[in-house]
Formats: sequence, structure tokens, C-alpha cells
Amino acid sequence: MTQTLPKNERLSGKTAVGTLMKKGRWGASGCLKYCVIKPGGGETNRIMVSVSKRFFKRAVKRNLLKRRLRESYRTQKELLDGAGPLDLMLVYNSKEILDYQIIHQDVADILRSLASKTEEKS
Repeated sequence: MTQTLPKNERLSGKTAVGTLMKKGRWGASGCLKYCVIKPGGGETNRIMVSVSKRFFKRAVKRNLLKRRLRESYRTQKELLDGAGPLDLMLVYNSKEILDYQIIHQDVADILRSLASKTEEKS
């Protein structure tokens, strides 16, 4: 599997994001909150990342954290291979800028828990 993050693996559009926010299941792990839903008719996992302006006023810091979140997901997305198509939103939920290793571990924990939950249901 390639470790790129192409356009079709990014969650976008008002209807898709609105459905995720309204009907998705929320959870948390470390410095991250996440919302996940199994979309109807999708073929690939799609991801969206968010960093609150309330915690980080400067766009430079928000963009740094979003890059770290996307990179953490991109390098570990094979953990969700057996889970089927999922729409996932990762929300950074800490007031301090954490190291990449910590973010990477939190993303791994989320992906493993989602993979195990979807395997239990099937």
C-alpha cells in the first residue's frame, strides 16, 4: 500500500462533514478527540483534521499541528485496512504544542481501537 494521502482520501464538502458531525460517534485518546462514521457507498477511508483557533490564535501553529496530524495518519493508515470505509475527523484538543511522537502514538491508538471495534461488529 502506498503511503500517500490523495485527494479522494480527504473528507470535504458540507454534506459529508455535516453528516459526520451529526451522526458520528465521538471518542478521545490523549490529546485528540475523534469522530467517526461508516459512510454509505464510500470505497476508501477519508480523513479530516481540525485544530481550534481558540487554543492557537496564530495560523502558523495551527498549520504545524494539522501537518503533524495528517502525517501521523498517512504513515499509519494501513491499520484501518480491514475496517472498511470510514469517515474520520481528528480534532487536536490540547493547549500546548506536543511533539510529533506523542501525536503519532495518539493517532495509532485511535486507529487501532477503530479497527478492533469494526472487526468485532463484522
